[in-house]
Amino acid sequence: MGHALTSEQAADRTLFLQLDEHDHEAGGSTLLGFWIYLMSDCLIFAVLFATYGVLGGNFAAGPGPKDLFDLSLVALNTTMLLLSSMTYGFAMLSSYRKKVAATQVWLLITGLFGLAFLGIELYEFAHMIHEGATPQRSAFLSAFFTLVGTHGLHVTFGIVWLVTLMFQIGKHGLTKPNARRLACLSLFWHFLDVIWIGVFTFVYLMGMLR
Repeated sequence: MGHALTSEQAADRTLFLQLDEHDHEAGGSTLLGFWIYLMSDCLIFAVLFATYGVLGGNFAAGPGPKDLFDLSLVALNTTMLLLSSMTYGFAMLSSYRKKVAATQVWLLITGLFGLAFLGIELYEFAHMIHEGATPQRSAFLSAFFTLVGTHGLHVTFGIVWLVTLMFQIGKHGLTKPNARRLACLSLFWHFLDVIWIGVFTFVYLMGMLR
């Protein structure tokens, strides 16, 4: 009997180790794949920044940055995104403490800041288009709308991902897969923050100095 019990324990231990190894490999491949995705996104934005650097001074006798940009509005928009990164950090801290409700609340606040950012950006776009500064007006505007719009599209996808994750956490709790998804979204969200700081500096601040 003792020998049979030992054999069962050994079988259970082997199965546990196999499952644990499988989970570890799956998590590792997920994180590796996500890092590869982020690197490809870096290349995309590098190309867009380079394109704006080449075309940003071609106004075609149309309006330039000083005519179109409202730095106070852009500063408010930047604040919204920076605050969203802070609140996402609080969501991660809550997840480490296994506080499901607190994690969801901080994710909700993060999403609201993200929506505020998108709302201000869309208002800026609508105002510029109303003034006749459409993407077709000049190479500068084409490059501007492409760069800033691509970043805004990423924020939109991030919010959709965030809402989906909130429902997953509410249904399944802070499981290992959900914790891994939270970590991936954290990397993505902070990545968007870094890109926006580049946009704010290179496009808006330097644009006002042209």
